[in-house]
Amino acid sequence: MSSISDEKLLNIALESAKKAGIEVMKYYREQNFTAQLKADDSPVTSADIAANDILMDQLKTLTPDIPIISEEMGTVPLAQRKNWQKYWLLDPIDGTGEFIIGSGDFAVNIALIENGWPSIGVIHAPDHHLTYYAQNQLGAFKDCNLPRNNRSHQIHVADYQEPRRIKIAISKRQRIDLMEQYLNKNFDFDHVALGSCSLKNCLIAEGGADCYLRIGVTGEWDTGASQCILEQAGGTIINSEFKPLSYNKRESLLNPDFLSLGNPNIPWQQVIKAHRQTYDV
Repeated sequence: MSSISDEKLLNIALESAKKAGIEVMKYYREQNFTAQLKADDSPVTSADIAANDILMDQLKTLTPDIPIISEEMGTVPLAQRKNWQKYWLLDPIDGTGEFIIGSGDFAVNIALIENGWPSIGVIHAPDHHLTYYAQNQLGAFKDCNLPRNNRSHQIHVADYQEPRRIKIAISKRQRIDLMEQYLNKNFDFDHVALGSCSLKNCLIAEGGADCYLRIGVTGEWDTGASQCILEQAGGTIINSEFKPLSYNKRESLLNPDFLSLGNPNIPWQQVIKAHRQTYDV
């Protein structure tokens, strides 16, 4: 297994995400891409494939001893990957639907999973000129990638002192009633709309929202990078029964419904009603 330092691995992830982002923006600006539905009815475009090709080439070249799982590469059987101590987990474009409609709310996601948990997370949103990144025990950071405003600063979840309204991040096309059935009406809420699962988690990490309830199908590649960022900023991602998510533990790489939570001082088990869910093991 690779002996490359953690600092170098983070830099490789950052450089790879930005290189893929440049390619994605060529397709985005020119609106020159094809789109189709995959077997699970989620969209994929030629930009997703181009970004995936760049990421695979970069990571295989720079870290040849670290295996890779990507949303766009098909499932690797558990028997083949269960003993991996370290691997890259990729979502070449998180928010493909937002990419297609031109909202700008999409990102390149790269996570390094070590011993079943995300240790590095990079989320690069090229149209917003933003990059979020984190590494275990290093903290979480946000970069603004504009030429005259190129700066990086550490980010943290929002402070919480009772009483205040709790900000819930929602998808722009999410059914509010479906989400609100899990919220305790004894608390007051505001809604903050944003596309892309990972960008909503980053919004929580930087204090712009407190919580995101994801009800529906996602893959481990949707949460790996942002879980590292959110945890290093002081938050967490758990499943709908308030138990930790898992990585590389099941044949399926699909997540259960999950909760992205900010400040741990918020009484989350009172705010959100847990619900039981079964999924393939």
